[in-house]
Amino acid sequence: MTTSSITQSVFSRLVREHEALTDIDRQVMWAFERLMDGRPAITDGSVTAVNIAAEAGVSRASYYRSPAAAAIKEILSAPEVKRPEVDELKTEVARLRKQERTLRQEHAAEVRELKDTVATYANQIQVLALRNAELEKDAGKLRSQLSDASGGVVRALRPT
Repeated sequence: MTTSSITQSVFSRLVREHEALTDIDRQVMWAFERLMDGRPAITDGSVTAVNIAAEAGVSRASYYRSPAAAAIKEILSAPEVKRPEVDELKTEVARLRKQERTLRQEHAAEVRELKDTVATYANQIQVLALRNAELEKDAGKLRSQLSDASGGVVRALRPT
């Protein structure tokens, strides 16, 4: 069953059950049909109560008092009803924004983790550089002691 046929059957039932539909009720039904067909005259085309009321030229209170509001809710709750492209695109934009927000959070966490790693490595490099300077100093002292004790002659510690 298509969206148009579901809408027609629900609205036909509404007309049969409520013989005294007002002009406001009819305006609400026409506005809903325009929005569902993707032909908004005033709004952005999204199917919301505010937009239906604006398209119909009635207040939201009048929209909610209309029996057409319950029929519209019934139509929109049917799983086979295809929403207008505007609504689908808005849903997709919202999903993509949420995905982008999640990716940004993950990226920020990864950057924080990498900065912590870099700081740890920098600290380790500093410790190693200080230790290397200490060892260079000790090696210099040992060379000096060796040259003083042997009179400048260097001998191998082990025979090769």
